[in-house]
Amino acid sequence: MLALAATAAMLALTACTSPAPQPTELPTVTTAPTETPAPVEPAALKPDGTAADNLPFFDSIAQSVVVATPDAGGEAFINALVAAGFAKADMEVGFDRTSVDLAADSVQWSVRFNGECLIGQFGPASGGYHSIVTPLLATGSCLIGTTRPIDW
Repeated sequence: MLALAATAAMLALTACTSPAPQPTELPTVTTAPTETPAPVEPAALKPDGTAADNLPFFDSIAQSVVVATPDAGGEAFINALVAAGFAKADMEVGFDRTSVDLAADSVQWSVRFNGECLIGQFGPASGGYHSIVTPLLATGSCLIGTTRPIDW
């Protein structure tokens, strides 16, 4: 009788429980396709452009010099600009050494370009590489003071 009572109690409990949960279908998540960024055109010399149009190219050349030669002097920057297509005759460069033969704190160089100046500066005293576009000076040059002859 005890066995019958236990079986009846189990049947009663089973009848009171809810059916096992059925697996539900997970919602499908769709995402919008991501846009592929437009390819960035590498900087290039724009002979008919303004100095400002050519500043990114000027900067890319100078920065490649800095990466290749962290202690680069003026000649390295001038040579790289010439190799990239700028006219050496339109360039000026400051001295790498002071009048008492110490290393200069920074070196400046420039390119006259379509009536304006692209000017670069690099060295520990200038906090790395910097550049700017400026108008030509009244003298027709870009750098103030005595510059070094570009005779190489």
